[in-house]
Order: sequence, then C-alpha cells, then structure tokens
Amino acid sequence: MAKTSLPLAASFLLLISFSSAADTGRLFLTVVNNCPFTVWPAIQPNAGHPVLEKGGFALPTFTHRSFSAPTTHWSGRIWARTGCAHYNGKFSCMTGDCGNRLECNGLGGATPASLAQFDLHHGGHKDFSSYGVSLVDGYNVPMTVTPHEGHGVCPVVGCREDLLKTCPGHLQVRSHAGHVVACKSGCEAFHSDELCCQGHYNSPNTCKASSHSLFFKHACPSTFTFAHDSPSLMHDCSSPRELKVIFCH
Repeated sequence: MAKTSLPLAASFLLLISFSSAADTGRLFLTVVNNCPFTVWPAIQPNAGHPVLEKGGFALPTFTHRSFSAPTTHWSGRIWARTGCAHYNGKFSCMTGDCGNRLECNGLGGATPASLAQFDLHHGGHKDFSSYGVSLVDGYNVPMTVTPHEGHGVCPVVGCREDLLKTCPGHLQVRSHAGHVVACKSGCEAFHSDELCCQGHYNSPNTCKASSHSLFFKHACPSTFTFAHDSPSLMHDCSSPRELKVIFCH
C-alpha cells in the first residue's frame, strides 16, 4: 500500500482533480459522493435540453463520476437521491425520488432535496457557466459546487452543514424507522401563497424571506432559500475546465 500523509477523503478529492487532465478543451461535470453512504445522483435538463447520463445512476461512497457537458448551451439541475432500494420489483428512494426510476430520463425529483443549478455555455465569446445551490425546495444532503480553472467570479458555493441534525420539528421528514432524512421548505410544510411565492406574492417586491427560509440562510448563506432570493447567488464563471458537485463536502 502506498504511503500518504493525506486523509482518505482529502486524497480522494485530490485524485479527482486530475482525473481528466489529459482531455483538454471541454467542460466536464463531475459528481462526487463524499457521504458515508451510497447516493443516487439525478440530473434533469430544462426544457429543450438533452438528458445527460440517462438522468441518474448509483454512486457508492467515496467514488465519483465525470462526464462531458454539452458543447453548446445547456441548463438543468443535479440532486442526490437517498435511501434508494429495489423492493418487490420496484425502485424507490426516501428522498429525491424521480417516479420510481433509477434512470430519471428527464423527470424531476420529489421534494425536499438540495439542488445544484446550472446554466452552461452562455454569454457568447465569454463562455459563461453559471451555477448555484438552491434550498428553495428544502434539503436532504450537504452539497457544494466547486469550479476548476475558470476566470472571473468562480467561488465555491453551497451548503456544507448537516441540517438534518438541526431541522425544526415542523419541517422534518422522517423515515419509517423514525430517522430524519430531509428538511422541508416552509412552502412544502404549509402550502401558503406567501411562503410559496405564488399569486400576489410571485414578484421580487412581494416574495420575501420567512423564518423558515432564514433557518436555511443562516446555516448556508451562499444558497438560494426562497424563490426570489438574490440573483447574485448565481455565479458567472468564464470557461471553467470542470464543475464539481460534491455531496457531503
């Protein structure tokens, strides 16, 4: 066994950074599972954009999967499904489920779930790739987006906190065994127009932070926490080499 002074997780993440260095000139999306359990990443394109990687796959703990992003404009989202299993011939997940499928093939996921949002290859010759992490639909795992080799505004964003430990009781989603597996948004918990920013509240002037969204914001200030949260949280990074989504960073 090779000797190393780095912790296992740190060594794992370092290796990923060089995993596709030989293949230059393209933008890669890399999904990393740093959680102590398997996750099932899901990918949903926005309307008119292609499905990537069939929309979903299993990702065991301390593994990653890299794939080329489209070379033209693409937008969509990535999230983690947790607690997935085949039972009586049916595949289902405790959180983030996409219609009882392993490969989501363009379907959206059940809330609550932490989301990474992307808008790739826009802005003409500047070749911007925008990204952000949203807790607007609630939370199920810590996640960050880390860009590599981009120019301009390219911060690491997301939520590293384990909010399942601090989620208020009225927002908790529990498994059959009684474990907290996700944390609802105020919208999902109470279904009011005000909390969901619907109807009269569907504008930047009327859609405001609530005590529920502030729970997420105080823990993870670089995430979106309600529908009309600050647009500045979506970052424009010019020509990044890689965008890495890390679960349990």
